[in-house]
Amino acid sequence: MIGRLRGTLLEKQPPWIVVDVGGVGYELETSMTTLLALPAVGEEVQLHTHMAVREDAHLLYGFARGEERQLFRALIKVNGVGPKLALAILSGMDQEAFIRCVMEDDSKALTRLPGVGKKTADRLVVEMRDRFPHWQLEQENGLHALELGASPAAPAADPFADAESALVALGYKPTEASRMLSGLDDSLSTEGLIKAALTRKMAG
Repeated sequence: MIGRLRGTLLEKQPPWIVVDVGGVGYELETSMTTLLALPAVGEEVQLHTHMAVREDAHLLYGFARGEERQLFRALIKVNGVGPKLALAILSGMDQEAFIRCVMEDDSKALTRLPGVGKKTADRLVVEMRDRFPHWQLEQENGLHALELGASPAAPAADPFADAESALVALGYKPTEASRMLSGLDDSLSTEGLIKAALTRKMAG
């Protein structure tokens, strides 16, 4: 199993990235939280990874923090939650916000995430609650703390198109993704647009 990668960031095509390690390009899928923490293309990056082996593919998922990978692994153990939905949850809210939703029985907030209906939200609250007692919330918001150390991202040819594609890949319908991006500052990078769109969505 591959548990960690360190190498050069070659590509960022949300939600996918490619990391060169000794001449081998590893393709990984990431959450938007991790994407925002990545340095610019061409710089060194180190990621915690989770490898999923299927009959038709070996898939790698990358995380900027070990805590995020830990939460991802806990999420995919919940009945009905696969890697795609787990990444959508981690993209829609940071770890601290998710833990608060679970501990405060706020399943309504979880239903704002793509692919999370009322039954899934209720199941997440029930099944995840007992897994958090030994986890400590960080003092700072996870996304903000990650961004402080992030380097500027490489400019995209069409940030809005790339951001819309990334939101669709997370599970939002094309019309919903377009609506989430409507009216946002056109000077923002792809990552900036994604973050703004997700923040707007979670704010209701």
